[in-house]
Amino acid sequence: MRPSFLALSATALLALSTQAFAAGELNIYNWGNYTNPDLIKKFEKAHDVKVTITDYDSNTTALTKIEAGGHGFDIVVPTGNYVPIYVEKGLLLESRPDQMEHFKNVSESWRDVPWDPKRHYTVPWQWGTTGVAVDTSVYGGDINTSAIFLDPPAELVGKVNVVPEMNDIINMTLFYVGGEPCTTDKTVLKKVRDVLVAAKPKWLSMDYGTTDKLSSGEYPATVNWNGSTFRARLNNPKVAYGYPKEGYPLWMDAVAILKDAKNPENAKLFQNFIMEPENAALISAFARYANGIDGSEAFMPEEMRTAPEIVTPAELRGPGKFLPTCSGESRDLYTAIWTELQK
Repeated sequence: MRPSFLALSATALLALSTQAFAAGELNIYNWGNYTNPDLIKKFEKAHDVKVTITDYDSNTTALTKIEAGGHGFDIVVPTGNYVPIYVEKGLLLESRPDQMEHFKNVSESWRDVPWDPKRHYTVPWQWGTTGVAVDTSVYGGDINTSAIFLDPPAELVGKVNVVPEMNDIINMTLFYVGGEPCTTDKTVLKKVRDVLVAAKPKWLSMDYGTTDKLSSGEYPATVNWNGSTFRARLNNPKVAYGYPKEGYPLWMDAVAILKDAKNPENAKLFQNFIMEPENAALISAFARYANGIDGSEAFMPEEMRTAPEIVTPAELRGPGKFLPTCSGESRDLYTAIWTELQK
């Protein structure tokens, strides 16, 4: 059956909108040390757009900044379970990535996701896991456990860093005590609080800058993300990544356009641009995470295909879980625990 004239017209207009030559600026708000400069240079050259990157260190930081207004950003890159919060608060533009030219490259498993049904708002950036990283010259025991930071072995007492990402830390602790994400059970959450408060004196720090400090040996152990650990291991072969058997988060970070963006058309061009396999590969080759774009593997470094931080051991895949978007009540309870932990 031939497509109708109206359908052809809509398709033609869409192609023009995603391929058009642009000019001007694009302001991206993204996690620190997460954006390949070569990707940005390629986009700037292709579309005559000057890109500015501003870093943040946690989902909470980014959401608070965006919600306050007056930020000047066009794009933000939240983790999937934060996307519904942005939508609920009216902070995102419904840019319809599902109708863009290069959406055909998005892997089938990432086209319709719980945090963005049918992909009306976001495109994949990267996805991975949150686990633990250890310098095996300091500790040679089991690293596939959250006890590394919640009940550190003697060799690691006073040597553990914890990344300051509330959702990851509280949910890993929930898994550790036998709870489930987004619980409002105050008995379970009291256990979480008690475990974290008891563990904190055994930590060295709560810091985001794990890649460099793992590489140098300054952090013998840390809660960390798999790609960051991969990058550290390339610098320091003694670094190893653990998948906590009690449970660990799976996540995808996604590129969204803010409703008050000053440069929404340039932002749409960027969403479409990063769904091209060669460009998605640039993202992964820099930060060392998988990306969710079919065909990108052909352009990525060979070591990405076999890295233990990327290829989860079969026996440790089961404990990995995507975190849902919690209710407001649950988020408030998490925040109360997190606030107490910062004292």
